[in-house]
Amino acid sequence: MGAACAAVLAVVLAAGIYSFAQARSTAANLTTTSAASAAPSATTTAEASASPSASPDASAQASAPAAGAVDAALDTRIQAILDANSQYQIGVALVDLSQGAGSADVHEYGVREKFVAASTAKVLAAAAYYHLVETGAASLDDPLGNYTAGFQLREMIQQSDNDSWSLIMDAVGHEQLTEYAASLGVSYDPKINTLTPAEMATIVSRVYSGTLLNAGDTAQLLSYMQDTNYESLIPAAVPEGITVFHKYGLLGGELHDAGILIRDGTAYALVIYTKGQDLSDVPERTEVIHQLTQAVAGALF
Repeated sequence: MGAACAAVLAVVLAAGIYSFAQARSTAANLTTTSAASAAPSATTTAEASASPSASPDASAQASAPAAGAVDAALDTRIQAILDANSQYQIGVALVDLSQGAGSADVHEYGVREKFVAASTAKVLAAAAYYHLVETGAASLDDPLGNYTAGFQLREMIQQSDNDSWSLIMDAVGHEQLTEYAASLGVSYDPKINTLTPAEMATIVSRVYSGTLLNAGDTAQLLSYMQDTNYESLIPAAVPEGITVFHKYGLLGGELHDAGILIRDGTAYALVIYTKGQDLSDVPERTEVIHQLTQAVAGALF
């Protein structure tokens, strides 16, 4: 069942979003119950993101109101939220992916310097390992710890497992992970694990666009970025009908979320990094993330 869901997801993504050929099938041991439950959600998103020809009702889609744009009014609203919460360090990065993911300018607000990326950087590690698989240097069936690499990838992204993250980074190699990040235009050192919001936006944008990985691996990674073990940030604040792929980060004073928001062929990368005192102000910073998400979604969808 899980293998069938993953295969359908790969085909839909290839038809609606990606421009390259159909990918190879993924390892059977990845298709556990949790992967099977995630894949249909990602299929729904892919269908919503597909070209008009993929829509069952093209006339209705054509008459739908046009999506918004990142304009001065939205800039002002985001800045007002940041100003009202100046007791925290907050950085926001926003990318319009509708015209070709990863190619548009990154709109940046608030803090533009590096934050401790916490678990958001797991997306980079996952992409790097999938890259090794695609180049024949590794396999999803390779044993890592007590399980396979494919299992560890899913646990690292969907459940944010730190032991899985350590195993994946060791399998990639820390220097090699730095080199892989540099190939994306991202400066990253696993030892200190810091990224700017704009760098993280670049990573998730390029994952979504399919410019990093083939269609099958892209679909699988995106499916793990849904129904995660922490859906309280960006996903909790979007209106009904908007689908989110995301990876959160929570570590001491760091509370982050990095996501892709999609509806009816419109897609944006939204990264919100926050730093406060410690875990005690997580509820307040969660509310700030909700306010920023609502401002972006309200203006752009």
